[in-house]
Amino acid sequence: MAELKNGCPPENAEFKEAVCVDAGRVYDSCCDRDCLEDLRCFFLPEDQALLSGAISVRLRTAEVLNVFIDVEPVNFNKGFYSCDLTFFFLLQFDIFTAPHSCPQTIKGISSFSKKVILYGSDGNVKIFSSKTADSIDCDTLTRRSSNMPKCVVQAVDPVPLSARIGEIHDCYENMRCIPKSISDCIGGNVMTNLKSGDPTVYVTLGLFTIVQLIRNVQMLIPVYDFCIPEKQCDCSTDQPCEAFRKIKFPTDDFFPPRPCDISDGCGCGCRDTD
Repeated sequence: MAELKNGCPPENAEFKEAVCVDAGRVYDSCCDRDCLEDLRCFFLPEDQALLSGAISVRLRTAEVLNVFIDVEPVNFNKGFYSCDLTFFFLLQFDIFTAPHSCPQTIKGISSFSKKVILYGSDGNVKIFSSKTADSIDCDTLTRRSSNMPKCVVQAVDPVPLSARIGEIHDCYENMRCIPKSISDCIGGNVMTNLKSGDPTVYVTLGLFTIVQLIRNVQMLIPVYDFCIPEKQCDCSTDQPCEAFRKIKFPTDDFFPPRPCDISDGCGCGCRDTD
């Protein structure tokens, strides 16, 4: 049996057979960086009351809670699809009610919507599967699904850039729908019925995302052998000091990298000075 090293076949190895697999193929993808300025935050009633006496706010952390995705074909451009994405963020703040006072921590919800158009190829078949047929009665029709491409969004937690306390000036800011599953993450229903002039918090976040359109297709791939794990399962529990000795020495923490060591490829390198 051919031995695999790091998942790769050995050199000059010949594959045994070609097999057909049904797998997801990425037809189109894009990456983006968005600077989300002045996103309004929504709070629980008790946290909203703290804002009435607050003099400043500090954004501590930001987290992507969920992304709601809707995929629709673009009528005027065959094979392309519109991906409507709505991001929901969980934010944690320090609220200061007096100078030099200890802050109070509150949590809020914010959202951001964007649209991405990607190529997902074309297909009009209807898919019937025994997996869905097993879960329904024999007197009903087998459930079917279409072969619409699947949109996958990858996102890291946003970078907290700034936060400020401001007053609501536009009544349309209240026209937001925060799903219950999202508001439950901070312990209840958030307030969306504030009036003009009421205080709220506006945040600015930096968001990095990758969006992919994936469609299941049949592909012919070479097979070298079955994947037999070579690594033994480790069930040992190390002692604390023994585990500490296995940690790599943090050289970068003691010797910070030079600008050229973290260059983004602009062509600017380090110059040796006399």
